[in-house]
Amino acid sequence: MCKPINLGGHAAYQAKMISLLKQYYPDAFTRFGPSLWAVIGKFYSMDLSKIDAIMYDRYSLFGPVPRLPSDMIRSMMVSLVMHKTSYTTWSEELKTNHLAAILSGFHPDDTPGVGTFYDFCDRLWISDKENISNHAHPPKMKKVEKPKNPDDKAEPVEDISVESLIATLESTPLSTDQQPYSMLFRIFDEVFLQRSVRLGLIDLDNLVLSGDGTEVVTSARHRYRKLCKCKDRNCSCNRWYSQPDTDCGYDSSRHKFYYGYDLYMMTAANSDNDLPVFPLLNRASMHDSFGLCYTYHAMKAFLKEANISELLLDSAHDVMAIYQFCQKNSISAIIDLNERNGVNFKYKDTYSIGKDGIPICQAGLKMIRDGYEKSRMRYKFRCANAYHCDGIHCEYKCSDSPYGLVVHVATKDNPRIFTVPARDSKEWKIEYNKRTSSERCNKREKVDYLLENGRHHSTKMWYCRLYCIMMCQHLDAWGKAQSDNPVRDIFAQAA
Repeated sequence: MCKPINLGGHAAYQAKMISLLKQYYPDAFTRFGPSLWAVIGKFYSMDLSKIDAIMYDRYSLFGPVPRLPSDMIRSMMVSLVMHKTSYTTWSEELKTNHLAAILSGFHPDDTPGVGTFYDFCDRLWISDKENISNHAHPPKMKKVEKPKNPDDKAEPVEDISVESLIATLESTPLSTDQQPYSMLFRIFDEVFLQRSVRLGLIDLDNLVLSGDGTEVVTSARHRYRKLCKCKDRNCSCNRWYSQPDTDCGYDSSRHKFYYGYDLYMMTAANSDNDLPVFPLLNRASMHDSFGLCYTYHAMKAFLKEANISELLLDSAHDVMAIYQFCQKNSISAIIDLNERNGVNFKYKDTYSIGKDGIPICQAGLKMIRDGYEKSRMRYKFRCANAYHCDGIHCEYKCSDSPYGLVVHVATKDNPRIFTVPARDSKEWKIEYNKRTSSERCNKREKVDYLLENGRHHSTKMWYCRLYCIMMCQHLDAWGKAQSDNPVRDIFAQAA
């Protein structure tokens, strides 16, 4: 029988690590520095034995005895920690770097070759195709255009509206078993995400999510060839694309076009460690407002138990349909305003509303917020003059009552402006500041773990690399939560 069976579990890996470290590094206590001991301690405490059971059915009853999936995943994570960006160089590193092999769970004299890593990635990917799209498909006729303001994001190129997309996604349940990355997410969820939940690093019952898209450059140019004999170079006939899931997008931070993916990441904003929750690799041309819809729809299919209480988004998501969707699902939408979409409007043909959501009376004065009626979902505003605000004196008599004019504003009338909490409140600003967790999460993936340095040619390999990086991010958070280092203590006693 040639199924991966881990008889000793995690304890066997720990015993093997200690034994091999004593054999190859007897002077480890004085030889290794604090940073290296921290890495050793994190991998020593990381129990991946459950992966062997999860991937049991991905192996045949016949053939050679396979490497343990837990060791393979662990080795891929060690390669990221050691900044090795290809499995070719990593397989060579394992043969010469005994510590890398020991941390992975291999004996230094018996390490896997490069083909073993690629074969293992095939088992992680639940599809016979390496990409989600077919290599042959028609070109996208509407291309991304450079924005007039360099700091702005490119306009959407999608053929439908966000409102129509949300309605389509809501009426079309996502089958998780048919998603090629389902095995990767299952491993990430059951072994890493759920442990972070148990450690109190993430609260799935009251989840505050920060969503943002970031550029992932995969090649210098879009490689394709025509399959037809049309003389017109701009014909709509099929082309053969080497990376069919990628296209051209505009990077607003680098102020240039690029070829690759748009990685939309859902990050736990109420986590001190900016931990990733769910990713989706979209085409580079996809606008963030559409990326949010696809990613949220997929995440809810995979994480049905998650209760999202808040969504923190930048101005690229300032679309009325997103506010209405959040209001419908009892989610507090904390979204920065895009002033190009308009920030002032007439309210009930009498009062105008500014971008802070405060009515302006007929005398041109801002009214004073005087509470929120949760049962009726409406804000109450009073006349600034009747409220006796310092420095305000108005001769305009808007009401015969000494209490002054009262205006009630229902959040359902315009959830984009009338937000809960209110846009002009301190609470709103505090919550929105948590959105920077997306920036820090993206920085960890792209700078610390060199996401873009993996020169892969398929979506399968990019997803494998991305999920291993996310696993490393959770592992780092566990390392911060634990103060002891059992391995170092063992060598300290022997020194």
